[in-house]
Amino acid sequence: MDEKTLILPEAQNDAVWAFIGSPLGLLAAWLVLINVVTFVIFGVDKLLAKHPRFRQRVPEKNLLLLAVVGGSVGALLGMYLFRHKTLHRVFRVGVPVILAVQLLLVAAIALYWNFLR
Repeated sequence: MDEKTLILPEAQNDAVWAFIGSPLGLLAAWLVLINVVTFVIFGVDKLLAKHPRFRQRVPEKNLLLLAVVGGSVGALLGMYLFRHKTLHRVFRVGVPVILAVQLLLVAAIALYWNFLR
């Protein structure tokens, strides 16, 4: 008798790996990573703010920079979940503006890529 080998379909796995290796997949991975990091840093800074023996805090410019490089959703979630930096006008207004600009930029790129190119 002939021995038969079992061949499993790999089309779905190949599609997943192709997406991860594509520029869009890398962008998605970056956005997930930077938003998680930003959220955690907001939580750590809140923890450092509550305990006065910790003198070293995360500078505000670094928190805003994390939002600018793609972590604006994580920054908003961190602000409101940890109730951190919500009284500062720079954060209360700045982070939503950063998110709006990022969303408009994505919409403009999608419009150009799909219709105007």
